[in-house]
Amino acid sequence: MSMFHRMRCGLAGVSMALASFCSAQTITPQEHARRANEYLKAKQPEKAIPEFAALVAADPNNVDAEANLGVLLYFQGRFTEAEGPLRKAVELQPELAKIRGLLGLCEYQMGHLDAARGDLWGALNGDLDPKFHREVGLTLVEVDTARNDLPSAAVTIGKLLETAPADPEILYAAYRVHSDLAGEALLSLSLAAPKSGQMQQAIAHELERVRDLPGAIANFRKAIAANPNLPGVHFELAEALHGSDSQEIRAQAEAEYRIALAKNPHEVQAAVRLGDLAADRSDMVGARGFYERALKDQPGNAEAAIGLARVYSEQNENDKALPLLLDALKADPTNMLAHFRLSALYRTMKRPEDAKRELAEYQRYKAMKEGLRQVYGAMKIEAPHGAADDAGAAH
Repeated sequence: MSMFHRMRCGLAGVSMALASFCSAQTITPQEHARRANEYLKAKQPEKAIPEFAALVAADPNNVDAEANLGVLLYFQGRFTEAEGPLRKAVELQPELAKIRGLLGLCEYQMGHLDAARGDLWGALNGDLDPKFHREVGLTLVEVDTARNDLPSAAVTIGKLLETAPADPEILYAAYRVHSDLAGEALLSLSLAAPKSGQMQQAIAHELERVRDLPGAIANFRKAIAANPNLPGVHFELAEALHGSDSQEIRAQAEAEYRIALAKNPHEVQAAVRLGDLAADRSDMVGARGFYERALKDQPGNAEAAIGLARVYSEQNENDKALPLLLDALKADPTNMLAHFRLSALYRTMKRPEDAKRELAEYQRYKAMKEGLRQVYGAMKIEAPHGAADDAGAAH
C-alpha cells in the first residue's frame, strides 16, 4: 500500500472519530433524561447514574436530576458522592423532606454527626411515610446518643412514640435513653448532694425497684429525717409500707398517707389510698369522703372513680355506680379492676350476659398482667405500679 493511500485511510479514521465525538457532544439534556428514565424502568440504576450526572452537568439547578442522582448514589452505598447532589437538591427545594432525610442518613454514614443532626431533625418534622419516619427518627436517636445529648434523644423518642406507640424497636430505644438519663441524674445527684434527703429518696427508689422493700423503707425514713418537707416523700414511704407482706408494717401506711395529705391537700393518690383503706374495713362513709375529695381535685382519676363506684354499689346506689365504671373503661379499656367491679355490678343489677362479658374481659387482662409480672420477676425487679395492684384489689 502506498504512503498516500495509508494517509488517506488514516485521515478517514480521524474523521470518523471526530464525527463520533461530535455526535456524543450533541446529546441533549432531554435525551439524557429519557435514557435515565428508561434505565430506571429497566431496573438498571448503575446505568442511570451517568445519565443523571450528565443532566446535572448541563443544568446544575435541575432539582429532580440532583435528587435522583443523590438517591441512586446513596442506595449504591456511594455516600461521599451522594452527599453533594442531595445537598444541592435540598438547597434548591428545602421542603423535600425525604431528600433531606437521605442527606442526614448520608452524613451519618460519613460520621458528620453535627450536620446529620440538623438534617435528620428537619426531615423528621416534614412529611415522611411511616417507615422512613421511623428510620430517620431512630438514626437521629443514635446521633444524639453518640453526641451525648440524651435530652434531645428523649424528645425524638417522644415524637416517634406519637406515631408508633407499640413499635418494639422504638420502645427499646426509649428504655435505653430514659435509663441512661436516670443514671446520669443519679450520678449527678450523688456528686452534688450525697447526704441530702433527695439522695436518700433516690436510693430508696432504686432499692424498691430491685424488691428490697425493707431497705427502701429505711431510706425513705432517712430522707424524712434529713428533710421532713421533701415533696411526696411521705406518700412514697406509705406506698412502700403498704406493699409489705407484714401486717404490722402495712398498718403503718395509713398514718403516712394522712401526713402526706395534710402536707399537700392536693396529693390525690393519698386521698384515694385512704379511701381504699376505709372501704376495706367497711367504713363506706369515710371512704366516700376521700374518693369524692380526690375526684373534686382530679375528676378523671380512675382509681377514685372505681373506689366511689364500689361505695355506691355497697350502698345500693347502682344508678350512680354504673356511669363511673363505664367512664373509667371509656378512658382506659384495659382497666382490669374496672371490668371486675362492673361485672359484679351487672350481677347485682340482674344483667347476667353483661356480667359474663365483663368477667371475661377481667380474666383476659388479668392473664396479660400476670404475664407482665412474670417478665419483671425474671428480671428480679418490681413490676410497674398497676401490674399487680389491680389483681389484689379485685379479691
